[in-house]
Amino acid sequence: MQKQLLLGVEAIAQGAIDGGISGVFAYPGTPSTEITEYIQESKQAIARNVHRMWSANEKTAMETALGMSYAGKRALVCMKHVGMNVAADCFMNAAITGANGGMVVIAADDPSMHSSQNEQDSRVYGKFALIPIMEPSNQQEAYDMTRYAFDLSEQMGTPVLLRITTRLAHSRSGVEPREAKAENEMRLPEDKRQFVLLPAIAKKRYKLLLEKQTAFEEASDNSSFNQYIDGADKSMGIVACGIGYNYLMEVFGGNCPYPVVKVSQYPLPRKMITKLAESTEKLLVLEEGYPIIEEALKGYLEKECVLGRLDGTLPRDGELNPDHVAKAFGLPSIEGSPVPEIVAPRPPALCVGCSHRDVYTALNAVVAEYPNARVFSDIGCYTLGALPPFQAINSCVDMGASITMAKGAADAGLYPAVSVIGDSTFTHSGMTGLLDAVNEKANITIIISDNESISMTGGQESSALGHLESICRGIGVEPEHIRVLLPVPKNHDELCKIIRDEIEYKGVSVIIPRRVCIQKAARDAKKKKK
Repeated sequence: MQKQLLLGVEAIAQGAIDGGISGVFAYPGTPSTEITEYIQESKQAIARNVHRMWSANEKTAMETALGMSYAGKRALVCMKHVGMNVAADCFMNAAITGANGGMVVIAADDPSMHSSQNEQDSRVYGKFALIPIMEPSNQQEAYDMTRYAFDLSEQMGTPVLLRITTRLAHSRSGVEPREAKAENEMRLPEDKRQFVLLPAIAKKRYKLLLEKQTAFEEASDNSSFNQYIDGADKSMGIVACGIGYNYLMEVFGGNCPYPVVKVSQYPLPRKMITKLAESTEKLLVLEEGYPIIEEALKGYLEKECVLGRLDGTLPRDGELNPDHVAKAFGLPSIEGSPVPEIVAPRPPALCVGCSHRDVYTALNAVVAEYPNARVFSDIGCYTLGALPPFQAINSCVDMGASITMAKGAADAGLYPAVSVIGDSTFTHSGMTGLLDAVNEKANITIIISDNESISMTGGQESSALGHLESICRGIGVEPEHIRVLLPVPKNHDELCKIIRDEIEYKGVSVIIPRRVCIQKAARDAKKKKK
């Protein structure tokens, strides 16, 4: 078949389509978003009526994918690394229920925190859940591994985690696809109680999961994605994981003088690692993220000299890159020319004309009247209110935390405690916090800044569209304290008055400034014109 020039995320999406998926389940999050978007626009997926709608959050995505797997069909579930925290309850238990139809979980990690709150390593989740992990080193492997992961999932009867990082997700390379597989027919589990995790059943399922560990390790030892590559210089052995192998080959022009074990499927291929350790004087571990493999090798090899992130041979934080790898071997850096002084840094900023600007202008004017006022924000475009010129927010921790942190601060006596959250983030993780606030009659003011899209990740449709007021009423907010208006400069005084009035109200109030995202409006206008 004809080669295609694909991003890593696109290669995964095409691999899933060609691997016979019946559904993709996801919530947008960089660097994973384009997997679902690619499938949504794929003629193959549209023709087969593959499920491709966005989920309300990562937890619902994981649970729905498990339901499709229960029915015997192949399901892909995608998220960025912090989304794994949201989905962790179902993810961990799915390892015990097992999979019926193939179930592949994509975790897209963001080392260096290009668009994230942390740089956690999702391989920890795979190890925690005791399931196989795949980690491609290039775009072709991303395609091939996705197809293979569905086969492995069904062969082993378990979900499979496929972990990528930003650089692989958003770089392009030629990918040669293969003939697409047909979708599975519906096939229900033979054991009607397999997915019923009552303690007596869960104990048996957990023992079965433990028994499968030997098979998982044998699959890694025999996997074509793991390789032992001999080298003449035995003074050092290299363990190169995922994209780390790509960087190693780049540094040495594809001809590394040292013996190498390429790791792209976990658990670790112990036979290869043992052979490498026995034939070399010391080991260098090249891995993106936490020193997981480095720590493991120090634990089960009788080799004192295991080098990597823990001893400073490689930096402990941030992305791995070819320059770090070169320096680890004492080779000159291959960095390009320095950035000229005339090039000024451009931190991200709210778009000109963004509705969040009008919200923060009014909010800043009002909270200036209250010496102890604090504004608890959330994850979205409006997080940029932390930067000049607004510098309007005092927290940004995780999805939904604006409401619950404001409530906790109010419980401690803070007044006024204001929450700022977006429409999609509210339906993702804010509704339960609002229920807590209503049940306890917390003295907080919540601003749901509604731009009618998931704008931070490209303008996907928000699950909140058309539902915000009814959700707030249904949860129990008093109707007279659900205030909706259009945030534009001419309404500045009215918005200030509403914010001030609701801060003065001793209870839960919700203000919904609503104006469509200016970028989405422009895109929609272009589509309409076409």
